Amino acid sequence: MKKFAGLAAVAAATVGLLTTSTVDAHGIWFAQRATQLALIYGVGADDLDSVKRLPLIRNVSGYDESWQPVKTSLRVAGPLLLVDSEEDATVVAAVLDNGIWSKTPDGEWVKKGRDEVKNATISEKTIKYAVHINGPMSTALPALDGHMLQLVPVEPKLPALLGEPLQLRVLFQGKPVAGARVLHDFVNDPDGKPVKTAADGTVTIKVRNQGLNVVTAIFDGPADDPSKIDKIEHLATLSFVLPHAPE
Repeated sequence: MKKFAGLAAVAAATVGLLTTSTVDAHGIWFAQRATQLALIYGVGADDLDSVKRLPLIRNVSGYDESWQPVKTSLRVAGPLLLVDSEEDATVVAAVLDNGIWSKTPDGEWVKKGRDEVKNATISEKTIKYAVHINGPMSTALPALDGHMLQLVPVEPKLPALLGEPLQLRVLFQGKPVAGARVLHDFVNDPDGKPVKTAADGTVTIKVRNQGLNVVTAIFDGPADDPSKIDKIEHLATLSFVLPHAPE
């Protein structure tokens, strides 16, 4: 596990970009579909075509309770991307690179950079990350390879009931970051008011659902090619399920 340290320099460099980011951007998360775990692409109730986005997925991974890799892959099953693993995985994760997009003055998004859309109101690269806790954890979730932005529960044991507090830490490049925006419920309340992480990258929320929870963090990083984009928008989800009472 990586040692937590501040990222004040990165936060200061990007503070001017935070005000223009859209909170309702699409993301990826994991959820049960017909008793099988699937990778979902969308926002709120919009469960969009994940199969169409399969070429954009950089990697999918799984880990056991000791954080050792478990061979994991995605399988196309009709309109769904289902998760296959050789053994039960405590955590599964994925990264999707959605490329460069620009917003025109009339509100249309086009898959081009500022070098091609001179009058764009915003040009950005968007990268989506998803982590799903699929079983009890004996130790804290570490920073995962390839996840520039990640939501991590501070304590390995998750709450058992909705309404209970959950302290999270947002990591950027494996280190805590201040000013990341956290949404309590990306599926049922995607337009909710976000809360920002403190100087140590932490935020405390109340668990929203006795069932699927999809918490989301958004952080704007510096552009890797300022001639084409203004920023890189990183959007990370953390999903987990609180069991319902026995039938």
